[in-house]
Amino acid sequence: MPVRDELDGPFERRYVALGDSFTEGVGDIDPSSPNGVRGWADRVAAQLIDYDSSWGYANLAIRGKKLQQVLDEQLDAAVGLEPTLITVYAGGNDILRPVVNLDGIMERYRWALEKLVDTGARVVVFTGFDSGKAPMFRMTRGRTAIYNEHLRKMVDDLGLDLVDFWHMKQFQDWRYWDPDRMHLSIEGHILMAKEVLAVLGEKDDIELPEMEEPPVSSLPGRMAAEVVWSKDYLYPWVKRRVTRKSSGDDLSPKYPKLTQRIW
Repeated sequence: MPVRDELDGPFERRYVALGDSFTEGVGDIDPSSPNGVRGWADRVAAQLIDYDSSWGYANLAIRGKKLQQVLDEQLDAAVGLEPTLITVYAGGNDILRPVVNLDGIMERYRWALEKLVDTGARVVVFTGFDSGKAPMFRMTRGRTAIYNEHLRKMVDDLGLDLVDFWHMKQFQDWRYWDPDRMHLSIEGHILMAKEVLAVLGEKDDIELPEMEEPPVSSLPGRMAAEVVWSKDYLYPWVKRRVTRKSSGDDLSPKYPKLTQRIW
């Protein structure tokens, strides 16, 4: 593999990532990375750059953003970077809200994707994850299915590339998820990076980590774990919803400009 020079442009090929916590990389803890997380998009960019030094990378995603916020805050900035490759996922935070107009936000999403396609870039989108086996989020499964149907129509109409998260059954293994049960773990982000690179048809030398067998817990142990999870993760999440605060309110994009300096 070639030695990667640390450059800040100009770049012949330009990868720009848009979205929320999924794309920012929450769950893939890395104190050396901006915002303290790495994530699948950074890992994809690293592979692209290592195999082709003409790539530059920007990541505009910020955790907690709803679809309209992603479009308002990231769309024009992304277009201004003249991307040749775009990944975007937005809408997951809308699906989790008590009330959501899915048809309305997906119309807006279509408009944004049309604008991204008009840049001439290759545009990659993601279906939502099938939460049918997740006790706390099972109730959102129907909403995600509707979201996915809208998205699949856009993929067909606009010629987008699709990372079909819904049908990636390997992610039903909860070892690929962070203890907060909302975000991918480090292992999950590594696996997702490989999945995205496969859709792109790009090489990768990412090795999947060995997974430890989950401990067998008794019913009292599982109940105690639910109490801890509710206290450490569910309660803070609900509190932010009630107070209309976001975990990303004080954060900036990790890589707002095209760069190869991603660690």
